[in-house]
Amino acid sequence: MATSSKLSTQLHRIAAQWPADPFRPHIQLKSFLEALADHPNLTPEAVRAAEALRSNAIQRKYPVSDKLLRPKSMPLHYARLVEGHAKAAQGIGRPWWKIFFNIW
Repeated sequence: MATSSKLSTQLHRIAAQWPADPFRPHIQLKSFLEALADHPNLTPEAVRAAEALRSNAIQRKYPVSDKLLRPKSMPLHYARLVEGHAKAAQGIGRPWWKIFFNIW
């Protein structure tokens, strides 16, 4: 079993690599992980779960098919969603007339 100081160091390293959330600057997962690293009952399972989240291990283990990402009823829905999220992070919004006429 790993010592708590080693687990704490690993979790601090994972928290340091965690990207900041531009949409919720007052609530950061990085801050939670840093606080969790100092918890006296830190378990190896918690560190492994944080590492799996950081490295997208579940996404690689269970890949999403193209059929699910591009449903026939609305094939560009998820691509537009990702594009809108990226533009919103940069502060770029859609003009009111595109929203009104539902134009992407």
